[in-house]
Amino acid sequence: MARDKIHEMVKNALGKAGWIITHDPYEIVYEDVQLFADLAARKPIGAEKDGEKIAIEVKSFLSRSPVYDFEQALGQYLLYRFFLQANDSERRIFLAMSRFAYQKVFQRKGLELARAHYQLNLVIIDIEREEILRWIE
Repeated sequence: MARDKIHEMVKNALGKAGWIITHDPYEIVYEDVQLFADLAARKPIGAEKDGEKIAIEVKSFLSRSPVYDFEQALGQYLLYRFFLQANDSERRIFLAMSRFAYQKVFQRKGLELARAHYQLNLVIIDIEREEILRWIE
């Protein structure tokens, strides 16, 4: 399974923000379906986002077509969310990306409208500093 180009940077940013990485990758299984989100993490009790559990799908959005990248990411995200609700309903799914990818893809009005409609949770990373810039829920 190939890792995304910014996988380690996202993982480091989560760690710096106090998240404990519990799985790398995170297997999502339901009956005869097996999927792999890039990461799973939890926040310790007493921290911001107290005890929350998340799954993270990391995307660089590097192809020439931001719309194509969005289509691919959306399909993965929706499948992961669907099977998490059936199998691990306490865990929420997030799509992680660089600030550049967020600006390239999600600053487009049409794709922002689609993001809001499908209720995609995003985490925006400063990949140079390996820090979380923003959570969008």
